[in-house]
Amino acid sequence: MSRASETTEAGEQRLVTGVRPITLRDRLDWQAAQPLRPKRNPDCQQRACDLGLFDEVGRAQIDLLRTDREPEP
Repeated sequence: MSRASETTEAGEQRLVTGVRPITLRDRLDWQAAQPLRPKRNPDCQQRACDLGLFDEVGRAQIDLLRTDREPEP
């Protein structure tokens, strides 16, 4: 009975009985499941998006065109 083996950078390695080799597909699936990280500074934290549509403070402002007022004659 021959055991399964896989080729690695260290050379040919035999696998324990009942263990299947890790395929390229397995590695790519694992990498795709990881969260995205910035390339230049992977330890930085994302800043809050407080501009334009997502600005929580800007929503407290008065609208430029208010529809609840009566039109002036």
